[in-house]
Amino acid sequence: MHHPIPFKLASALGLSLTVGLLLANPALAANPDTPKPFNIPQQQLIPALTEFAEQSGVELLYSSAMAEHLTAQPVKGQYTPKQALAAMLADSGISYRYVDANVITLAQGEKAAQTVPATTTPTPSATDLPTVKVMGIAGANDDPTDPYNAVYHSSSTNTATKTDTPIMETPVSIQVVPKAVMGDQKTTTIKDALENVSSVRPQSSLGLSNAFITRGFRNGRVFRNGLVANGLGIGEGAQFDSANLERVEVLKGPAAVLFGRIEPGGLVNLVTKKPRTEPYHSVEQRFGSYDFYRTEWDATDALTKDKSVSYRFTGAYQNNKSFRDFNFNDRVLVNPSLTWRPSDATEMSLEVEALHEDYQVDRGLFAIGNRPAPIPVTRSFIDPNDPVDTNSKVNLGFNLSHAFNDNWTLRNRFLASFIYDQNTSVKPANGFTVEQFFDPSTGNRTYSRNIFSQTSNNETYTTNLDLTGKFKLGGVSHQTLVGMDYLRAVGTYKFYGNYQDPVPGLAIDIYNPKYGIDPSYYAKALATPSDGGVNHYLFRDSWYGAYFQDHITLWDNIHLLGGGRYDWATTGVGMGDSFSVAEAALPSRQDEGFSPRVGILYQPWQWASLYGNWTTSFGANNGITATGATINPEIGEQFEAGLKTELFAKRLTTTLAYYHLTKQNVLTRDFKSPDPFAVAAIGEARSQGIELDMSGQITDEISVIGNYAFTDARITKDYSGLQGNRLNNVPEHSGSLWLKYDIRHYTPLNGLSFGLGVFAAGERQGDNDNTFVLPGYARLDAFTSYACQFGESRLITQFNIRNLLDKVYYESTDPFQNAPPRVGIYPGAPLTAMGSVRLEF
Repeated sequence: MHHPIPFKLASALGLSLTVGLLLANPALAANPDTPKPFNIPQQQLIPALTEFAEQSGVELLYSSAMAEHLTAQPVKGQYTPKQALAAMLADSGISYRYVDANVITLAQGEKAAQTVPATTTPTPSATDLPTVKVMGIAGANDDPTDPYNAVYHSSSTNTATKTDTPIMETPVSIQVVPKAVMGDQKTTTIKDALENVSSVRPQSSLGLSNAFITRGFRNGRVFRNGLVANGLGIGEGAQFDSANLERVEVLKGPAAVLFGRIEPGGLVNLVTKKPRTEPYHSVEQRFGSYDFYRTEWDATDALTKDKSVSYRFTGAYQNNKSFRDFNFNDRVLVNPSLTWRPSDATEMSLEVEALHEDYQVDRGLFAIGNRPAPIPVTRSFIDPNDPVDTNSKVNLGFNLSHAFNDNWTLRNRFLASFIYDQNTSVKPANGFTVEQFFDPSTGNRTYSRNIFSQTSNNETYTTNLDLTGKFKLGGVSHQTLVGMDYLRAVGTYKFYGNYQDPVPGLAIDIYNPKYGIDPSYYAKALATPSDGGVNHYLFRDSWYGAYFQDHITLWDNIHLLGGGRYDWATTGVGMGDSFSVAEAALPSRQDEGFSPRVGILYQPWQWASLYGNWTTSFGANNGITATGATINPEIGEQFEAGLKTELFAKRLTTTLAYYHLTKQNVLTRDFKSPDPFAVAAIGEARSQGIELDMSGQITDEISVIGNYAFTDARITKDYSGLQGNRLNNVPEHSGSLWLKYDIRHYTPLNGLSFGLGVFAAGERQGDNDNTFVLPGYARLDAFTSYACQFGESRLITQFNIRNLLDKVYYESTDPFQNAPPRVGIYPGAPLTAMGSVRLEF
């Protein structure tokens, strides 16, 4: 595939030309005399030409130096490509010439446009540019699936509305982290990628980063291509590796109207890489601190001459130790996928994602008084003799889309997810507070521990069927969605070992730890079921949902979004000394509810939109109290208003939002119970705040992604007197700013890039009781890279430093998994260096 990158071509006369090539899909190209809709605002000429190529389906070959500093005239309405291009180039001094029906060359010449019939090949003249095959990074490329795409800007997303709607026309807050950002920052899991989005905080459990706090509320469910990817979230689940990700999308606020049972803070949707018909292959090797080694690969191409069948095979292998004692990771991920297009209207794809990981559970650090303990963040209180822990997952996905015509399309998705996790560790004794473990005033410095093991299995089957259509009624444009979905999840969980009380002989000195537990301790502890012999749980979850949505456009600048969803949900949790007993005692409940959403957006100018929305969410609580009672559904409600802009020739998108969000029947871990899954509903919590997000390009050389959030998240109603307390792990102030500079015009430095970023958060409460705080921090990251061309191949070397100033900071506390947050504090990594070499061919 051709890719537009600026480069200098020195001629024999000493002249230099900067050549840009814009490619559109030839299959989309129409007869140059056939009218079609165009909507290109007045703007700089180069981005206007990009839009023309996308909307017309033709290729443009031109000198970008010739087009710099020129302004394109606006074009809106039904025009032939000839008419649209002539109107756009009026008074520019640039002429155009058809090479064939799909290719147009631009050159300096007469103001009046020149044309040649599509069937005639023109004779090259002194002003014609030769056809050049260009490979590299496209500064103006807005195709998110292009492997060479290096821009931070995303103009549209389908997560917010399940339709391909421009962000500027969507009356909700939706943020995108493209693969270009993840590549520059060298992220390996989605936790690091989401640091670029406002109001999103990680909340790890046992060191695995699969859950996030969004707008104050924790969400343990992650979606993959619009479907639930980790089921019930029992146990720890499996990592979400970034090797197969095209982008990460975050929909802020309640998303139940289109996605069913989901936390009201927001939704994280992972968009995976899809097969392409153009050949692309890459292999990358990374190496870094703490014996870090990682290999990534990506290969895609058509399998048939007519390009009706294409494949993609991506994956990664990673092996590393950790800055934390006794921790390590050994992970392999493979993602084969296949797409078949039997006709222009129909597409089917099949994909498999398989991950296996050996690792060591990390129990983190603990608090003394109201702060993390003053001990090195590298120190661990597990044991080197711990058995190796393991988790694995397999995702089987199927997608079908069929376009009945230009306006109506039917889509079906299916995903089967199988997740297994088993881990054993030395852990804090839950029946005691940290201050009871030791008393520095008396010289007691020991830390009481026990041994605990858990195994979980999750199976999730989910599917949806969506019908989307565009039509006009009474002169008003409608984009309509009608759909239904179904989810069924089953999970089993068992645990062994002493859960509450200290085990004699396992106490450890926190300031001078001695390691090496006798293996007989493990054998003895793991032969004893926890909780008086009750060690088996069975979880079941199913729901049906039907939804509708209509996006109405009035006078081209007012957008009304309305819709609703009705859910029928069944949940159940059972326990016993065997799975048969757990299933027989399975209490279940059935709930149903309606979740509406309405929004309005006014676009007074092409570059600015004002919006507001009101939406609710319905979540069937999958938990039981210490007495075995089920809990009423969680209900969320949000009011939001904001401003969106597209600046710098529509290459930089910003969103400023204010929201007020409440959630009723909030679940929290009941630490007064010996049952590791006992929960209680604290009543009601409220989160309100202001968010600012921006991403894209300021110039051809400068890219930026950044955010700021002010969040006031508190418990407003509670059964145990926590009213007024701040929700755990939610900073009042947080944000990040990442800047990248690409040298594009100065040889021999052309291909050199470097970037700098700061990621900051204020102090956060470590638990809902507000007994201790995690101090605020600011972390500085940096990178530099160099890309050089070898024929049609490209080699990129890169060097990243994370936590450049080697600051001590703490990311989060464990929310409820097997230990109170006071004994589950997860520190951030010290200064970490990483180098990489990638070959693209």
